[in-house]
Amino acid sequence: MEIKVVTNKKELNDAFSIREKVFIEEQNVPKVIEMDEYEEVATHFVVYDGNKPISTARFRKYLNEKTVKFERFAVLKEYRGQGVGRALIKVMEEEARKNGFTTLRLNAQRHAEGFYAKFGYQTISEPFDEAGIEHVTMIKKIEAK
Repeated sequence: MEIKVVTNKKELNDAFSIREKVFIEEQNVPKVIEMDEYEEVATHFVVYDGNKPISTARFRKYLNEKTVKFERFAVLKEYRGQGVGRALIKVMEEEARKNGFTTLRLNAQRHAEGFYAKFGYQTISEPFDEAGIEHVTMIKKIEAK
């Protein structure tokens, strides 16, 4: 398993293909909602199993210079429960730390709330609907490098 920060169009297309399978096909999120205005400003990540892209996520500066928002976490169905998401979030947190961020923020689907809580994320909102799926906002404070 290799986790890459996206640096070229092929890797970005790999990220998009995973999101299309997970969010658009599996969870029925409309493409117009899934692909948004932040694609070009976000830092994207792709996890590969050999040459096969199997997971993705992105982050972007949010609200202020010290807050980053983690978004679009997706793991292909056949790779769930194998530690892929765990490895990806650790790499993303380290990358955020290296970039000087001290607050990590994300909107978690309710079924994934416990997953993020294991990494120290705390729920700070009531449940809300996003793309027809119930979510909560969670945050975690870290030390910048």
